[in-house]
Amino acid sequence: MQTELSPTTDTDELQYDQTNDRYVFNHDPDGTATITTTIVHAIASIADTDVSQGEFSLYDSVDPDALDRLFSRKADGTERSSGHVAFTALEHEIYVYANGDVIIYPPADAPSSPRAD
Repeated sequence: MQTELSPTTDTDELQYDQTNDRYVFNHDPDGTATITTTIVHAIASIADTDVSQGEFSLYDSVDPDALDRLFSRKADGTERSSGHVAFTALEHEIYVYANGDVIIYPPADAPSSPRAD
């Protein structure tokens, strides 16, 4: 089963990996959204939270500007090829990789199925 992100984000579909109880997607670095915007919309979708109403701020978990800089292209224009960052937001474990992969694990006490729309 798949949950789609808001059309304002530049990701492929957010997919629920039932076998590993996690959500996975790949951020498009050439798209219009920053990686932090993509993550915020993914978390909002998974946690059924309205980011436009101030119910969630990534600043509570990680510095979004630093995260964007960390995963932006290098000064010479080449893409980052390695590295990752892990943090927790809204009790979800989030792993962000240099290749654009993002993996989000729901809280341990959350039901093991994606949110129904």
